Amino acid sequence: MDSFWFETAPATHLYIFSERRVPKNPYCTKFDYFWRQIDQKTTTMAHLRFEALKKLNERGRVPVDLPKPLISQFFAENVFGMEQLRATLAPAIFKKVSSAIKNHEKIDDTTADAVASAAKSWAIAKGASHFTHWFQPMTGGTAEKHDSFFDALSGIEKFKGSELVQQEPDASSFPSGGIRSTFEARGYTAWDPTSPMFLYGKTLCIPTIFVSYTGETLDAKSPLLKALKAVDVSATRVCQLFDKDINHVTASLGPEQEYFVVDKALFMARPDLVMAGKTVFGHAPARGQQMEDHYFGSIPGRVYDFMKEFEIECWKLGIPVRTRHNEVAPSQFEVAPLFEEVNVANDHNQLLMDVMSRVADKHELKVLFHEKPFAGLNGTGKHNNWSLITNTGVNLYAPTSSARDNLLFLTFFVTTIKAVHEHADLLRASIATAANDFRLGANEAPPAIMSVFIGSQMTAVLDELEKKGNVKIEKGDNMYMKLGIDQIPEIILDATDRNRTSPFAFTGNKFEFRAVGGSDNCATAMTALNLIVADQLDKFHDSVAAEMEKGTEKRLAIVNVLRKYIKESKAIRFEGDGYSDEWVKEAAKRGLGNVKNTPRALDAYLSKRSLELFEKHGVLSHKEVEARNEIRLEAYIKRVQIEARVIGDLAMNHIIPTAIVYQNKLIENANGLKGLGVDNKTVVQTIKEISGHIDAIKNGVREMIEERKRVNKITDTHKRAIAYCEDIKEAYFDKIRDAVDKLELLVDDEDWPLVKYRELLFLR
Repeated sequence: MDSFWFETAPATHLYIFSERRVPKNPYCTKFDYFWRQIDQKTTTMAHLRFEALKKLNERGRVPVDLPKPLISQFFAENVFGMEQLRATLAPAIFKKVSSAIKNHEKIDDTTADAVASAAKSWAIAKGASHFTHWFQPMTGGTAEKHDSFFDALSGIEKFKGSELVQQEPDASSFPSGGIRSTFEARGYTAWDPTSPMFLYGKTLCIPTIFVSYTGETLDAKSPLLKALKAVDVSATRVCQLFDKDINHVTASLGPEQEYFVVDKALFMARPDLVMAGKTVFGHAPARGQQMEDHYFGSIPGRVYDFMKEFEIECWKLGIPVRTRHNEVAPSQFEVAPLFEEVNVANDHNQLLMDVMSRVADKHELKVLFHEKPFAGLNGTGKHNNWSLITNTGVNLYAPTSSARDNLLFLTFFVTTIKAVHEHADLLRASIATAANDFRLGANEAPPAIMSVFIGSQMTAVLDELEKKGNVKIEKGDNMYMKLGIDQIPEIILDATDRNRTSPFAFTGNKFEFRAVGGSDNCATAMTALNLIVADQLDKFHDSVAAEMEKGTEKRLAIVNVLRKYIKESKAIRFEGDGYSDEWVKEAAKRGLGNVKNTPRALDAYLSKRSLELFEKHGVLSHKEVEARNEIRLEAYIKRVQIEARVIGDLAMNHIIPTAIVYQNKLIENANGLKGLGVDNKTVVQTIKEISGHIDAIKNGVREMIEERKRVNKITDTHKRAIAYCEDIKEAYFDKIRDAVDKLELLVDDEDWPLVKYRELLFLR
């Protein structure tokens, strides 16, 4: 007897055996197995599906109102920021804190005690009972360990400066990439005063970095802060070639967060969504996004209520969310904030995702941040809108009406393009994850090929600048160069169309890094981007200085270096369709990389050039880079492994048994028709089709399991990750899915165990 499917079925299902033999069914050679619901505790996946649909039909809306008439009346009310520090600290203490934050200086113990006392009083007055160091380990999310203000030994609420500045979480339970042994537990979180404390629930949250006992960084924030300092120093140095009043440059970020929303009951009835964050099976619905009617359409009622409430909670936390709308795919949406300093913007994005998930639960909804939760539909990105702002209020990527200022703009514009050209492989690596691999190059996501889109007007400006030979310098601020630069003031913010297929696009006064994944921590991509720009700005300054040492006038020296950069980086600029096959061929001719999977993309981190780059600017040591690479490879392996297990579980324990049950019904029908002398060829053909798909699924899963056993024996993490990618994911996932999705079209809808795409995407 072939009982493989039965033996692997979950114990929660009760199977009754019929003594009736069905010899013509090769999958039920002895018994006709069928499921029956014996009592309410025993149910099939199909029953769960319809029960979930019933619950959804009974949902009501949750009314949401603003707590006060104006948002300005409660914005940042749960934030202990500079205004609160100014109001609660002595002027001398506040001056110390302000100076330390501005100049990236250490805060002394006395000042820390004063800040801790003020923060405790503020938090307790708002009902807080605990505090936590809120940090971002290399898990892709955030972490926190709550401690009570109440000291039982003293019998009072206490919060010392030392507790504000430093805590000691268990570092052994977080990824370290081999930096720490599992039995070595000590690690430290250290206060980041540049990001404000906030009250979340009844807990005072203190943004911190996370380091090992021996000082190596174990989080996403630490290298980001160092990269931001590097770009500040380098950009300020270049700015002072133009304006000595510029003494500080701040990197700003506005991350557009895309996401899907599905009903909570439907979500819970899909084990793949619960375990992997995405659907591993699911036939495309008759209607997807082809009608192009969801984008910017009317927001569904329950989703609208959810949006209103999470926006209110975000505003209370000082997160400047402003824009909400439907995205391209059904059930896909977007929220976009105003620009903030990169470190704060990233903290806010991490907090935003948590707030959204918690509020969604109240509305019986689930938010999906996975980059590709539904096959064949638009994926989920996190477009990072990035720019550099001087302390004098100048956006260095905004053209102006001044020819002199536009030379400053051109300097940063061209140098950034040059940086992307030089380090395209590192940028690609910075957005490489198992989930993002599904998204890149599909359904309005940018391709894996790194390129820069600048638009027709800026292309014309750079082309003209490149072609100029000897440049005559004239006196005066407005007409000191005959370079065609006088064209730039005519550019308005939106003079150039946007290019959705470009991973790195200039959009009028900023660059938009579109390739960042929806569930990613922006810190990884922002660390890489700010670092490569800082390095290229240093090289630009050195090149200009070398020209000037030869006797070249400063402005002409700047132009000469820019012309050189324009020529050298032309290959990275592309104005066309990034989805086209022609671009793939053209990119190869230009020598641009097209690395389509994470294990191979991550190799860029370990190149000699990248290692030297990180160490040169003090962002990461060789050891730390290697450790982080190991962590990301391990994360890739685990995610593919989980998905493979989910595929196997659903296929063998739910899909095949369901198909067999339905097949048996057809066999009865075929035998009945034959007994009546009626032609049963169509039914028999369907039975054969089902058998073929069952064979394909069963064999695919069995082969995949055996391949996993082999791959798991590979000791080298890099080789194991490649094997998981090429020998498991690429070899079996689509093959098994294809057979399952075809079965979905054959099996009776009432028997199908998984909530279907049409239900997940269109029922809310």
